[in-house]
Amino acid sequence: MTTDFEADGLLHDVEGGEREARLELLRDLEEQGVSIDELKRAVAEGRLALLPVEQVLAGEGPRYTREEIAEKSELNPDFLLRQWRALGMSEPDDEDKAFTTRDLEAAQRVKQLLDLEIPEDELIQVSRVIGMNMSQLAAASRGLGIRVFSSPGDTELEVGKRFATIVEGLAPLLTPSLEYVLQLHMREQIRHDVFGQTEIGEGSSGGTEQAIAFADLVGFTKLGERLEPDELSQMTDRLGEMAGDVAGGPVRLVKLIGDAAMLSSNDPSELLGATIALVRAAADEGDGFPLLRAGVAFGNTVLRAGDFYGRPVNLASRITGVARPDSVLCDEAARKEVGDGDGLKWSNAGARHLKGIDGEVRLFRARQIDDSDGAGEGSERG
Repeated sequence: MTTDFEADGLLHDVEGGEREARLELLRDLEEQGVSIDELKRAVAEGRLALLPVEQVLAGEGPRYTREEIAEKSELNPDFLLRQWRALGMSEPDDEDKAFTTRDLEAAQRVKQLLDLEIPEDELIQVSRVIGMNMSQLAAASRGLGIRVFSSPGDTELEVGKRFATIVEGLAPLLTPSLEYVLQLHMREQIRHDVFGQTEIGEGSSGGTEQAIAFADLVGFTKLGERLEPDELSQMTDRLGEMAGDVAGGPVRLVKLIGDAAMLSSNDPSELLGATIALVRAAADEGDGFPLLRAGVAFGNTVLRAGDFYGRPVNLASRITGVARPDSVLCDEAARKEVGDGDGLKWSNAGARHLKGIDGEVRLFRARQIDDSDGAGEGSERG
């Protein structure tokens, strides 16, 4: 029996060619097994054109409830729910057959990792990092698709079929690329990691010494009052590009936080050089781009879920807040670790009381000797 989409209210807001295109799309989706309830939700939410893509990404085969996935994968249902939340996914109702064969296969891989005696909490932390980064990649890919592959006047049918075709061709290329980049980063980080015998014996439970740097865009909040959102987005995107350019080797771009970038390294000299280069890159962008200011600190940190925690992290952030535009400030520990390297000039920036940091913090300004009027020339705020 053919569904009466008109009677179900799925065609009331379109006319002419758009109506015929939607009707064809609805029929195609119904033939693929999409329920009338899901079609109604998609129309109400304005995402009918995306359902063909969802069908491609979900794959074919049976659908399962969360309880069925847990049973078939031999995972604890509560842990499976924690894992799903860590990936950043919305939670379907318990009785909803919202999970696919791909979800089952993923759950079975998690079970294999648990069988290797990897602690549940460690897996959850890794899942959280994967979820955050894949969400960003998905958003970037979606934006690319909209900009490149959509045209004014497209019907829902045209958009749906075109995007489904693109995703079908993209997935076999993207998945190996993700694996390749992951292996590159793992190789690079392992190559530059330095473990002491005590740390190895203790499983690094006491943390490791790291140099931490923050760099943020000066006056970014005020810029938000007069610039359009897409202009602000372009600035933060450019900051990410520049931070990625100076990272490499022992220097890692840990994360971007709005208008700031966080870098880390177990080699303070390399980190300081990268931070100075980043501040200089912002200055070279010209008058239309905000200057950067940066703070560097060194000390014992704890690595969790790809991020660092500890006093040096808080200290680097606070130092950044008192640095002048186009300058790099370091704490005393970083100053001692770096020493008087070739091409580097230090100046005493005094001692400061910083919010949330006990005692006075001695600060030192760092710049390249050939950087005559660049990073580090400004004096700090009073």
